[in-house]
Amino acid sequence: MHTDMNAGAPAMALEWRDVKKTFSGDVVALNGVSLSVGQGEVLCLIGPSGSGKSTLLRTANFLTPPESGEVFFHGAKVGGTEMPLARVRRDMGMVFQHFELFPHMTVLGNVMEGLRTVLKMRTDAAVERAQWGLAEVGLAGYENRRPNELSGGQQQRVAMARAVVMKPRIMLFDEPTSALDPEMVGEVLDVMKSLADGGMTMVIATHEMQFAATVADMVAVLDKGMVVETGRPGDIFSHPQTSRTREFLSRILEWRGGSPRAT
Repeated sequence: MHTDMNAGAPAMALEWRDVKKTFSGDVVALNGVSLSVGQGEVLCLIGPSGSGKSTLLRTANFLTPPESGEVFFHGAKVGGTEMPLARVRRDMGMVFQHFELFPHMTVLGNVMEGLRTVLKMRTDAAVERAQWGLAEVGLAGYENRRPNELSGGQQQRVAMARAVVMKPRIMLFDEPTSALDPEMVGEVLDVMKSLADGGMTMVIATHEMQFAATVADMVAVLDKGMVVETGRPGDIFSHPQTSRTREFLSRILEWRGGSPRAT
């Protein structure tokens, strides 16, 4: 694992405190969620579709502002004077289910966009960092391709490179493999594992149980907008404490055709 859990608790990188969110007045997306992830740790969010995982991620940088509760990023309240939203969004890399690439730009142009518009980097410096980012995700040599010339897995890796080059303090992944064909999932998960092994703080909403069992420091199970269980992967996958967790894992592992071996 990435953090020595016996050396004392790591500093909290991101905390949600009693966060609530409803849509259309009566659809409860989050119902008092409190969670945290330490610096250098990986937190995986699992649970059925519609459980609130994506909404929770989007409240971290106020892409979806919570109605009540608080979010803290490295100890500062998100949206407060110490942590304005522009800074939060610069320091939180986010990778979505869909790639959100600009179709009229080259791969290099897509990866450079934030460097030029947000960080105001000179073109030569932006090109150099974008090339580094593409190499990090295994796409060196693809600079002049267009998104429509790439596979789904390659497009998602471009989106990951775009986030990585901003050198964020944390990366948020919203089910990054859900839109991919099965044979492309592995290449994206390999890049994410490499980032985790390199010490990147990460919060990942995922249905990939084997990946969560292998990479996560902590796993949180969400259902109906609430956290029903949290724990280390070995405990969650081998000895779940709640009937709702057992039911969810039974269904998804049967569908996926196997069980994870948590370490």
